[in-house]
Amino acid sequence: MGSLIVQKFGGSSVKDPACIQRVAHRLASAHSAGYKVVGVVSAMGDTTDQLLKLAGCVSEHPCQPHLDALLMTGELIPTTLLAMALADLGVSARTFTGKQAGVLTDHAYGHAHIVEVKPHRVRDWVDQGGIAIVAGFQGRVRKKKREITTLGRGGSDLTAVALAAALGASICEIYTDVDGVYTADPRVVPSARKIDALSSEAMLELAASGAGILHLRSVEYARRWNIPIHVRSSFTQNPGTLVLPCLDGNRRRSAGEQPVVSMVTSNNSAATVTIADVPGRPEATVGIFEGLIKSGVAFTTISQASHALDHTSSDVVFALPSAEASTAVATLTALQETIGFSSVQVQDRMGRITVSGLGMRSSAEVLFVFLRELSDANIPVQLMETSELSLSAVIPAESLPLAVARVEAAFGLGKAWSALEEEGNS
Repeated sequence: MGSLIVQKFGGSSVKDPACIQRVAHRLASAHSAGYKVVGVVSAMGDTTDQLLKLAGCVSEHPCQPHLDALLMTGELIPTTLLAMALADLGVSARTFTGKQAGVLTDHAYGHAHIVEVKPHRVRDWVDQGGIAIVAGFQGRVRKKKREITTLGRGGSDLTAVALAAALGASICEIYTDVDGVYTADPRVVPSARKIDALSSEAMLELAASGAGILHLRSVEYARRWNIPIHVRSSFTQNPGTLVLPCLDGNRRRSAGEQPVVSMVTSNNSAATVTIADVPGRPEATVGIFEGLIKSGVAFTTISQASHALDHTSSDVVFALPSAEASTAVATLTALQETIGFSSVQVQDRMGRITVSGLGMRSSAEVLFVFLRELSDANIPVQLMETSELSLSAVIPAESLPLAVARVEAAFGLGKAWSALEEEGNS
């Protein structure tokens, strides 16, 4: 047998008997080509929604562990049907639940995170020449009575990528109802162009922006473990889109889905501008930023907070390089009477601290630790900005050295804060 591949099929790919037979033929074709094959499947069609509705009919507030135990049954149906279809094609197949496949999670029922994958049963079976069919979206708690957990929406993508990493697969193929990643949704924009290949970093930003092709956490996991993803259609033989982590350069790995904080950086040349009582008309805010753009002001993080439920006025705050603050003030002063806001205030001794790595947006733990360290040091945060690869805060410039030291220590990138305090007192 040749190298191992993981093929994942979404709900639309296994929604009816004809689709299941099509998937069986695709799995069998890869197997006959000499590959070791692991298939991962989602529940058929809208089965998960139907199970949620059923739970709501019998309980107003279903217990989440019970709900997870119910929802995991949705993936069991297509795994068994696929095994039957493969048997008719003369291929030996064995089904595995997430628990049997060794997908170990924390105990956050309904949206569990993978802690570790121990797929020895799956590996043994494919080494014997059979096809393994694994139920996606589910696992078991590693340290708490081995109870069933589910991974949340898009969890089958995550199961497939995690198994690919644990098994040393050459690639993880994600089959869906579109034949790749497009510049826009081709069902909405017919002129959208398919992308042949892109980096996992670019795919992270697309997933975070709402592109529904790949689940955000699965892209993070693949990037962390250098797993190429091939997005393809279940209904055609088109080549699809390759998502390649090798285009991103070298990165640190971490176990399971644990976030990786690789760097803490700072910049002490920032300023913030607060525009008070901006009228609630959309054209008012547009006019402000149109004027700033024409003046060449390179503003970044923007926040707008309404004063009342009727949105009659709001305060707009944004960050910019401190060298451009005077240009921004002059531009806004010239616009004040036309647009109708009440005042402009500038804080020109601000800085920015940035934590970079993987899982910055999807991990609540990173945000909590970041804010806790700033709070414990009594450092006020005026603005925040997040992406998949970074988390930034605009704070007073004089607080940057303390903030960087504390945050680096908290994420294991520098000396423990207790040691730093002792050095400072000696």
